[in-house]
Amino acid sequence: MPVILEKDLAQGRAAFEQWKQAARQEPDSHTANPRLPRQVKAMAVRFSLHLLEQKAPGPGVEVRVAPWGAVKILDGPASDPHNLTPPDVIELDPEVWLRLATGITTWVDEKDAGHITAVGERDDLSDLLPLY
Repeated sequence: MPVILEKDLAQGRAAFEQWKQAARQEPDSHTANPRLPRQVKAMAVRFSLHLLEQKAPGPGVEVRVAPWGAVKILDGPASDPHNLTPPDVIELDPEVWLRLATGITTWVDEKDAGHITAVGERDDLSDLLPLY
């Protein structure tokens, strides 16, 4: 199942841009988490995960942004047929993911702050971020 429906892409793009503009108004970029409606944040996350999936397709790394989505990206070993989880998994909170996706913070900043949980050999997405 896709992380966002094709009919929702325009709404997702608008939500992503709205989140980015609001976050840039925050006094501290390292903790930016604008007070926007839950639906806006959810659509921003789903749209940005869609962009990531388009930018780096593949089955090798699962990127999870709970509770709103997960995608598999990058070449590499696929999921074990018994547990469906690839060997590399990255988990982020929505505000952390959106800061990275929009370029407000960097992978190194968020990793050093302890905001990224990553397991596996390919636990660094800095070459793919920001998304645009």
